[in-house]
Amino acid sequence: MTGFSTIAIDGPASSGKSTLGKKLAAQLGYLFFDTGVMYRAIACVAQARNIDIGNEKAITGLAENLQIDVRPPRVSDGRDNDLLADGKDITWAIRAPEVDASVSVIAAYPGVRTALTSQQRRIGLRGKVVMVGRDIGTVVLPEADLKIYLDASAEERAQRRYSERLARGESPEYHDILKSILERDRIDSSREVAPLKAASDAVIIQSDNLTVDEVLKVVTELLKG
Repeated sequence: MTGFSTIAIDGPASSGKSTLGKKLAAQLGYLFFDTGVMYRAIACVAQARNIDIGNEKAITGLAENLQIDVRPPRVSDGRDNDLLADGKDITWAIRAPEVDASVSVIAAYPGVRTALTSQQRRIGLRGKVVMVGRDIGTVVLPEADLKIYLDASAEERAQRRYSERLARGESPEYHDILKSILERDRIDSSREVAPLKAASDAVIIQSDNLTVDEVLKVVTELLKG
């Protein structure tokens, strides 16, 4: 499996990309890099600096000038990696609810995507990385050694998120979650820059009837083969 230094995992929201990516990275001893954290970093820093999320020009300028880095974790507090913005650790700050509400808006700005794609490539080209996102195999790292597109029906993805939230003691409404996922799919698939789609040479895995470990086994076999 040593011949695969860069692995790209793409797919829609709640398809299990991150869970698969974490397990695979741990198995290989690679950096786990969910590129979505970069968009969260922009949202987090914008809010800290009182920059209007709706101001595309200002947000794009922030993305072009903010130095973001993702490194293996230096602290054992449950984090998957260290996320640094201009050298400051914001690993947990990006998980605030107000950041959640801004990510889709920021990710749709063409200038932001262009700026962050450059930073993502810089990290990915270091090698020994499992990169997770929506445009890794198509835009960010088209030369990845292995490209996976992990898919599942919207209903299955909504059920997974519903179960996760129930397990956390919340009282979610399944139909609200399904509506949110369908809207996220619409935004991701129809945006002008880097729309969500499988790379032409990606291995597509439909995970509706598969557990995470079963998907991991499929990918492990691909690495062996």
